[in-house]
Amino acid sequence: MVLANANNLQEIDAQTLKQWLDRQQVMLIDVREPGEYASEHIPGAKLMPLSNLNPTGVKPETNQQVVLYCQSGNRSKQAAQKLFESGFESVNHLQGGLPTWKSAGYQTQVNKNAPISLFRQVQIVAGTLVFTGTILGAFVSPWFLILSGFVGAGLVFAGVSGTCAMGMLLAKLPYNQRV
Repeated sequence: MVLANANNLQEIDAQTLKQWLDRQQVMLIDVREPGEYASEHIPGAKLMPLSNLNPTGVKPETNQQVVLYCQSGNRSKQAAQKLFESGFESVNHLQGGLPTWKSAGYQTQVNKNAPISLFRQVQIVAGTLVFTGTILGAFVSPWFLILSGFVGAGLVFAGVSGTCAMGMLLAKLPYNQRV
């Protein structure tokens, strides 16, 4: 199934993507960060992270559709906007991202030696900062509670806006750049 919106961004489901992949009618682009791609991706996908996506590098062969995907669909929509701004007239993205592909029962390429997911890294760092701020606030000075409050406010902002500054910073660490 293919759904289109005003920007000519078409949302496709996993079944349509699978059919196009089988017929080699697609240039599939993973716009997640290298660490995420390294841990799991759809076979045949090219890595072009949204953080440094260069639309001139997207060169589909004749009769190929450009399909973007990420973890949830948010980053692929942002990547599609970059492609539209550079002159692409039609771009597709996988509705629901990688989880949709997996829930349809299609295979992924998994690397057990890849770094842990960015989401888990954010949980570990945020939890450590909140815990440390709380302990220091209770036993050293109440001013350390500002640290816990700051991290909590950042998590609320990340949830509401769909952008996570801590995640973007962690994605730039060297161990998250390996593919």
